[in-house]
Amino acid sequence: MTAAGGAQTAGRPTRLPRSARRKQLLAAAQEVFVAQGYHAAAMDDIAERAGVSKPVLYQHFPGKMELYLALLDTHCEAIVAKVREAMAGTSDNKERVKGAMRAYFDFVDHESEAFRLVFESDLRNDTAVRERVDRVEQGCISAITDTIMSDTGVSRSRAELLASGLVGAAETAAQFWLASGRRVPKAEAEALLASLAWRGIGSFPLHGEPA
Repeated sequence: MTAAGGAQTAGRPTRLPRSARRKQLLAAAQEVFVAQGYHAAAMDDIAERAGVSKPVLYQHFPGKMELYLALLDTHCEAIVAKVREAMAGTSDNKERVKGAMRAYFDFVDHESEAFRLVFESDLRNDTAVRERVDRVEQGCISAITDTIMSDTGVSRSRAELLASGLVGAAETAAQFWLASGRRVPKAEAEALLASLAWRGIGSFPLHGEPA
């Protein structure tokens, strides 16, 4: 029988490269953390899900918290990168707003477990976890702030406030969409939120234009 850790060769699983093994362990841990929550999950469960021994798991991660934080780091970087790509991918501000909404809905739709891990964690009050979640929000706000400032000429504090509203709307709406069972088609949901956001942000004139 083939273990989750790799293909069988002469009755024993093939040794995976370290990077591939780490990726495999993170995937198994994500499944366990999302299904059971951090506190109920055990390293035994994660090792079993990955099809490896506990010593192999501990070779890569010294403890459950380190494993959890490594997962958060991976997904936090991914969502911030998606928002930055949305801002850099076009000079059309209406499309940028659509892109920001799409970044969150894509993250939810294709990586719903990752979204729950980041935004619905039962460890939100832990300092290290809170720092990472805050870093996601601040990273996304920063990407949008820079765009608003360069296009409208408003001050950084005002641009940050506008950007935080856009990020908050995207995160809350995407979370609600997922929790309510995706009752509205994804493309329509994105369009609805983008239209709502654009009606507000679009009222600010471009830099150099009369107010």
